[in-house]
This record gives sequence, structure tokens and C-alpha cells, in this order.
Amino acid sequence: MIGSGVVLRTRSWTALSQSLGLSLGLLLGLLTTASSAAFAADCPGRPDALGTSRTLVVDPREHPLIGTMQYRETLPLKDHEVVLTFDDGPIPKYSNQVLQILADECIKATFFIVGNQAKANPEGVRKLVAAGHTVGTHSMDHPLTFDRMPVEKAEAEINGGIEWTKAAMTDPSKLAPFFRIPGLMRAEGVENLLISRGIQVWSADFPADDWRPVSSDRVYQLAIQRLEAKGKGILLLHDIQARTVAALPKIIRDLKAKGYRIVHVVPATADRPATPTTPVEWLLHPPTETTPIARWPRVPNFVFAQTKTLPAPLLADLNAQAEHQPLLPRRTKGRMDVASVLPVPGRDLFAIPEGSVEVLLSTTLSRRAATRLAMAAERPHPAKDKAAKGKTAGSQVKPQGHRTAHAAHGAPKHAAQAAGAAPTSILPKSAAPRPTRVASLKKRA
Repeated sequence: MIGSGVVLRTRSWTALSQSLGLSLGLLLGLLTTASSAAFAADCPGRPDALGTSRTLVVDPREHPLIGTMQYRETLPLKDHEVVLTFDDGPIPKYSNQVLQILADECIKATFFIVGNQAKANPEGVRKLVAAGHTVGTHSMDHPLTFDRMPVEKAEAEINGGIEWTKAAMTDPSKLAPFFRIPGLMRAEGVENLLISRGIQVWSADFPADDWRPVSSDRVYQLAIQRLEAKGKGILLLHDIQARTVAALPKIIRDLKAKGYRIVHVVPATADRPATPTTPVEWLLHPPTETTPIARWPRVPNFVFAQTKTLPAPLLADLNAQAEHQPLLPRRTKGRMDVASVLPVPGRDLFAIPEGSVEVLLSTTLSRRAATRLAMAAERPHPAKDKAAKGKTAGSQVKPQGHRTAHAAHGAPKHAAQAAGAAPTSILPKSAAPRPTRVASLKKRA
């Protein structure tokens, strides 16, 4: 009965979880459809269009360097928000196709124009502005040496791109103060120059490698894979490549299917203030309370309200000794207030009798000598006792005594005293150290 009850409960919970899963799936589907419909409301005749979810107004002076491929900050996007950017145009053959694909989906993007392209095709620049896209610049000639060219030459490249792009526009004020360094070849001098002029430097959060000789399918795969890995960000594309034209519809299709939203970025003006944001929103993945940080924040430079310093401690606080007074300046001695101290310990407290075992144990060699002498004094030697008691000891004891005396002479005097407080010459023969051992000690010494 118990087993059947458990089975019934398990089946009921399984059915309930499945129904809840279906309900949540339907709810998410309805929300996605509703949001897509809301975006498509701005795209007449295209109810299934991806559209543009919102417009983000940024102040280039507040956040001058963006794009986590090279910089710490990026645009303050929410999860599943994407900014489409295109470089190197306009070239009519491909740029016009890109422009039409974006128009069919009512998507607004940001284009970084090369000065020579604007000079050769000013009509392409005017089409971008008329379609409501944001137009920035990408130098005059697109050199891939911005990271090592002199700043003066870089400034000429920057100025040339700005001048010819403005010249192509009916209203030059439509040019955004956005600049992307060709090839992302960043250099500190160039960045400082652009920042000083109030121009925002754009990198990217992920590219699709459409400038490389790869297939359009590969461009599409890289764009989606890298976006999925980051969850949001700035996508770098080029509107002068046939592979980009072929990959763009598939990229938009997947963005729509996966619930991504397009954000249009424009610069702040006197009539259009910047979108309110917090500094942490400009990080791609801002830290949370549940995510431990890898390093401690830098200690700030504190500004103290009061410059008054604490007084230096008096000698009385340090328990200065009276016998040190002659070494002190006269003014210091006059101010000194010697506190009571503990009495000096007597000398006999630390006295150790000379020649004692404690002295021998202070060094490794003496420790060995004391140990051997003590062991020799305690251990009986039957063979030597018989030789001493024998009647014919005269002929046998003399060499032994001679060797023992010689060995005792070679051993340290303090080692002999530590064994029993009597020299070797007056020790009983049974307690005398073995000559071979003492001789080996002499060699080691």
C-alpha cells in the first residue's frame, strides 16, 4: 500500500510539473510574441519584423572608450540587447543591399564611414542619414597603422574622414561624434586626441570575421555563437562584403527567434539629453552580491577635512631609561618624565657554571662529546676489568694506559670534565672512554 501510494504521488507530481512547464512555455511564448509585435508596430506592413526596441542616447565625454574587445566599458545594454555596426562603406553594390535588408526589418544601425568612400559615393552617405541610421567616421584612407603612426598623421586621417563625410551630408550636424580606429589598431596618443575633441572611440564586443575569406555561413555562425556567449553587446560587421550581405538575413532571423532586441545608439545634444544610467551598467557583466570579485578595489586617495596632526609621543610614554639621558638633547631631558620600570634582574639569574653539561649542549660537537663520555662512564667493560685484575697486567696495561692517556690528551678538557668532574688520569679504568671513539672524535673536530 505504501509503495502504491508513493507511485501515485510521483505520477501526480510529474503530471503537475509537465502542466506547469507547458504553462510557462506558453507564457514565455506570448511575452515574446507580444514584445515582437510591439517592436513591429513601428514597421508598417511587416508584422513579423524584428524592429528596433529602443534608442540609447549617450554622451561621448562621459564614456569616451567603449567595446570590451579592447576597453573596460561598453554600451549600457540590457540582457539580449544588440547594437549592429557596419564599417568601411559606403560601396553601392553591397551597402545598398545591406540598407534594404535593415529597412525591411525596421532596424536602425550605426555606420562608420571611410572618407574616400564618402568622397566617391556621397549619395550613399545621404541614404544612411535619410533612413535614420547613425553615421560616424572611420578615417580617410583606412590605414592599418594607427598603432604606430605619428599623432600628427593620425589627426590628418581623422580630420579627412570627418570633412568628407560632412561634405556628403545635406545637414553636417547629423554626423555623430563617433570614431572607430581602422583595424582596431588602438594607440594611446590617438585615443587621447579623440577624447580631447569630445569624440567617442568605438571598439566592439564581438566580431563576425566577415572581412576574412570565409563563407557567409561561417559569418552567420560566428555572429550568433559569440553573441550567445556574451548575451549582449556591439556586433562588428562590414557593409562592403558579399558574404555579409548573404549572412545578414540569417543573423536577423536567429536574433528574432532567440528573443534578441535591437538598440539604436545616438549622441546626446542640447535638445536630447543622455539616457540616465549608472556606472555599473557600462560594464558588460557587472558584479553582483552573489559573484565574488577577483581582486580588491583600489584604495582611494582620501581628502582629510582637517590638516592638524596628532602630537608625537613623549619619552615618558616609551619608558625611557635614566641612563640614556646623557644621549638626549638638553631640551628633551628637560621635558622627560621617566615612568617606573621593572627592576633589573640579577646577574646570577643567567649564570651557567663553566664546564657544565649545559655549556656542552650549546654546540653540536660538544653535545656529541658529552653524550659519548656519559655513555662510556655508565657502560661496564668486562674485558678491561679482567685485564686490570690480572697478575700479568704490567705488560698489558702499559700500552692500554699509554693509549688512554694519549686519547685523553687529544679530547677537549671541558668534555672530560662534563662526564664526571674528574680528569681521565684519575678515573677508574673501567669508566675510561674507549680510545677508538675519542680518536674518531678528534678527527671530526
